[in-house]
Amino acid sequence: MDFIKGFTFGWDSSKGDFRKEEAKESLRLMKERTGSETVILSLAALQDTAHSTEIDFNGPHMVEDEELVEMIQYARTLDLKVILKPTVNTREGTWRAHINFFDLEVPCEPKWSDWFASYTDYQLHYAKIAQKTKCEMLIIGCEMVQTERRENEWRALIGEIRKVYGGPITYNTDKYQEANVSWWDAVDVISSSGYYPITDWDRQLDRIEKIIKPYDKPFFFAEAGCPSRTGSSMIPNDWEFPGGVDLKEQADFYRVMFEKTKDREWVQGFGLWDWNCLLHKEEDAEQDRGYGVYGKPAEKIIKDFYSPAAVAKR
Repeated sequence: MDFIKGFTFGWDSSKGDFRKEEAKESLRLMKERTGSETVILSLAALQDTAHSTEIDFNGPHMVEDEELVEMIQYARTLDLKVILKPTVNTREGTWRAHINFFDLEVPCEPKWSDWFASYTDYQLHYAKIAQKTKCEMLIIGCEMVQTERRENEWRALIGEIRKVYGGPITYNTDKYQEANVSWWDAVDVISSSGYYPITDWDRQLDRIEKIIKPYDKPFFFAEAGCPSRTGSSMIPNDWEFPGGVDLKEQADFYRVMFEKTKDREWVQGFGLWDWNCLLHKEEDAEQDRGYGVYGKPAEKIIKDFYSPAAVAKR
């Protein structure tokens, strides 16, 4: 697998957002300003709660199929590779890692079988789009920790997806959970979220390498990033962390992450988190506390790391 110089784009976009000229300009700037060669288009379907079994991927919270295809086609004009990542959130705000049901199905209670039936419909819908548009990869889930123990259901889902999508498949497990997935052999690429404390990269990389080595499959961080706020480099996964604006702390996180991974040949890329579909004004970047890097010092660190010369040294 070629090294993935990627950025996640358009997370939480709604109906009509991808049709806006500002969105296309944002994608162009993502490539120009970061040196990215791959865009990960991440979609967020909704279920009502962590214990609901119906997944809604047709409402106004989703970009429409036609505008998604149009954005993929535009990405091609920029010579970007495309990875499609349909995932799910809850309407009431509980993190998807907590989606969970009784292991022994009980009448009148929500069931794993019903949830996986709905989730399979959702994934197959976008797998067909990924096949039609020749997406380079499909990410079939993200950080769904409690679901990962349902090995048989995940294997069945992957089998159904392979009937309609011929490209490589991965699943994006959460930070610290790499050993939690017993069905890595069923996917083509192993991936996880790289939100590790800035001081802990060596230990975590040693741990992950031991876990994935027996599978002899490519690995990349399908997500990784850090908000630009004081204290976030020690807990980069916490999007609600209350620190003040700190552009240097975000830049330091990226610098250290890239330095620690550059000699680990088994780390074959990143899908950095994240580049907004609709950007703030560049002059407002110094007041932004989010994960975005547009107009911030981290932007240049990423571009330098993604440069052909830097990747060639790996």
